[in-house]
Amino acid sequence: MNLAPLNNQTILFLGKPRAFSEEEFAAQIEAHNISTTKELDDRVIYVLEGRMMTPYEQNLSDELYEKGGYTFLTIDDFEKTLAQEIDDDVLLMSLKLSNDKERLKSFLQNSCVSNALFFKLLQMYKWSGEDFFENDDNRDVTAALIGRFYENIERNHNVQYATTGVIHLVSQTQNPELLEAISNLEPLKFHFKLSILLARHPQTPKKVLKRLLRKGEKHVLEAMCTNSALDMSIIKELAQEELYAKILAQKVKLTEESFELFKVFTKELAQNESLDERMQRALLALADSTVMNELAQNAALTQESIEKLMQYDESKLTQLLLENPNIDEKYLREAYTKSQNHLSLAKNPSLPEDLATALFDSAEGVVLEALARNEATPVDILYQLQLDSRFERAVKTNAAFTKHIQSQNIGWLV
Repeated sequence: MNLAPLNNQTILFLGKPRAFSEEEFAAQIEAHNISTTKELDDRVIYVLEGRMMTPYEQNLSDELYEKGGYTFLTIDDFEKTLAQEIDDDVLLMSLKLSNDKERLKSFLQNSCVSNALFFKLLQMYKWSGEDFFENDDNRDVTAALIGRFYENIERNHNVQYATTGVIHLVSQTQNPELLEAISNLEPLKFHFKLSILLARHPQTPKKVLKRLLRKGEKHVLEAMCTNSALDMSIIKELAQEELYAKILAQKVKLTEESFELFKVFTKELAQNESLDERMQRALLALADSTVMNELAQNAALTQESIEKLMQYDESKLTQLLLENPNIDEKYLREAYTKSQNHLSLAKNPSLPEDLATALFDSAEGVVLEALARNEATPVDILYQLQLDSRFERAVKTNAAFTKHIQSQNIGWLV
């Protein structure tokens, strides 16, 4: 929509604004040399339909539409265009000079302003040293923040009025600007969990992580060590302490440089699921039983590494390998012929359906419980296991079964 044709025009405005307050709406259209009237006269060629039209206004609108010769405008498009025309710097300076908290809050609640302007406005808001929902103003601003960015908010409106809404917002978003904005909110000091989530989030900007790093809070730094997208400069700074170095060796996305940096922490490196084939070969070359056992459980294990580990023919190592989702199916079928392998097979997330059925028919208690927890177990078997009180809880916490129940839109079986 273009406001230029409306300059120096008088618009018949029926109803009320939606996104702007009435005072702000009047100020914004005045800035574009547009005037409004509530009564039809000869000057009117544009009709703006707002919200909450009275019966009289609705009838007038219908009459004018039937008569023809008028251009009808919708309030949503009109206000969106008004918001796009706002000069951010002028508005921010005006708000700063006036110190008008109500006007600032009104703009924060305006869904038509851009995200870029919203973040600038949010940075100006003063929380008065109180929590997100500790006073009415803070509640309104927090609800506006959650409502703007929360995914599928229409399915869960109540989340706008709970601190869990901010927590969920951090967990679900992939927007670095939003994460930075939240990291700057004063009420963050009341919610340690939010700092932990920000430290762990792969999209959290480097400057935010640097700020958290300087604060030096142990649990936050431990969470940061699990961030898969850490910059090398942050990795090196954290790695100066052995506690953090061990977590990094296990969790960080490995490069040649970081693999070399953590080479003394072989057990932790063997657990890292970003190990490439060359790194796996380097660890296998150590022929260390602890390292081999850790590698056997690594979901990133290549077929080449599995083949080498299988050659050791060591009982514990073999059982761990049989639980690995990457192991070739031929090993699983060979292993099934020996009953001592059944429990490990039942835990394998890549277990073939026919083997799951065969294991179910064996009626071994520990094996059945492992099947109840395994997401690869066929749904029909999970239904049967659920009928046994010993395995009911395990089935109900099985993510694959939960997903099936939700997809079928049915309740739990009793």
